[in-house]
Amino acid sequence: MSLVAIVGRPNVGKSTLFNRLVGMRQAIVDDTSGVTRDRHYGRSDWNGREFSVVDTGGYAVGSEDVFEAAIRRQVAIAIDEADVIIFMVEAATGVTDYDAGIADVLRRSKKPVILCVNKVDTGEKMYDAYQFYSLGLGDLYSISAANGSGTGDLMDAVVKALPEEKDEADPYAGLPRVAIVGKPNVGKSSLTNALLGEERNIVTPVAGTTRDSIETHYNKFGHEFMLVDTAGIRKKAKVNEDLEFYSVLRSIRAIEHSDICVMMIDATTGMEAQDMNIWNLILRNRKGCVLVVNKWDLFIKDSKTLNEYTKSLRERLAPFDDVPIVFTSVTKMQRIQDVLDAVATVCGNYSRRIPTARLNEALLPILQETPPPAWKGKYVKIKYITQLPTKFPAFAFFCNLPQYVKEPYKRFLENQLRDNFPLTGCPVQIYLRQK
Repeated sequence: MSLVAIVGRPNVGKSTLFNRLVGMRQAIVDDTSGVTRDRHYGRSDWNGREFSVVDTGGYAVGSEDVFEAAIRRQVAIAIDEADVIIFMVEAATGVTDYDAGIADVLRRSKKPVILCVNKVDTGEKMYDAYQFYSLGLGDLYSISAANGSGTGDLMDAVVKALPEEKDEADPYAGLPRVAIVGKPNVGKSSLTNALLGEERNIVTPVAGTTRDSIETHYNKFGHEFMLVDTAGIRKKAKVNEDLEFYSVLRSIRAIEHSDICVMMIDATTGMEAQDMNIWNLILRNRKGCVLVVNKWDLFIKDSKTLNEYTKSLRERLAPFDDVPIVFTSVTKMQRIQDVLDAVATVCGNYSRRIPTARLNEALLPILQETPPPAWKGKYVKIKYITQLPTKFPAFAFFCNLPQYVKEPYKRFLENQLRDNFPLTGCPVQIYLRQK
């Protein structure tokens, strides 16, 4: 599928146009300059032609922003990847040194460039647009990304410039979605970059660098899935900026739309209250999980430390503690392959279908030997078990008096399922139904 990149200096409206093209508020939009920091992908179509769109951070030179050099690298990578580039400028500001510098970079790229003058929302502002012909990029298109005027002509030009391609089905349909989640600054973007082997996301020591959920196709070492790096989820009391509120919201949505969550914690701080909130969010949404303890190289340890740390973690996670725990140092590339292997194992368990005959053969003798406790003189008999056709592992136990089966016995049933079938890393739902 062809790729269209939107580039320009900060705060000219790139993310507003991106959201309009993909038809949703996928990129964060705010009046603050430099909100978008990572490449952010979406899908659009115009007149029956589908293409991918990438929204980039604002290309700036000479500012004091700690992210400036990293953003420039991201924009350069997006330009290399793109088939067509939309170069966005702003009518009211006129031609700036930044615009001239970016135009110079784009001319050298030899890619088709569509010059787009934004914030032309009245007829009078149309005259301000003509000065951009001086950039020497050919025809220009005056639009207002906020209200959509002029975007039709712009998209006609984009589609015309796209290379011819054969119709093809979505190659990523049906792939597991793996979201990397956790508090800010635990190493989520570093892990994404380590897995991909490239600087896909910007990494700095500043907590909260990633503000959008970034989605990438992963296909290496025999593993294939969609990888989503999310913004760090903070406590509500610490979410001061509107931007951060939207980032946290997007991270929660990424968890809801994922199949497996790789939850990262900082080894030096352990499993804190906010980590438990994220853990409970994963469980409430019935997602498979791998727990990654990052920065293990910074933790002072002896020969017993690993076992003691693992034991205390599982006590914190109880009652659902049947989850793979991987100790890593992402910056030193330690045990990254173990994370991949754990994700693959949990993916397999999450989508596992257990035949009804095997379920009944393995569990009915155990349940006949250890039936539910009698309630007011009434005895419960479980006669039949089957797996339900849900996305996550869920099982129905048919019995004569389901209302008398209490929570402790449901936990016993779950433990028997885990003992007899590979369900590590997956929350299991138990339903008691009338036979």
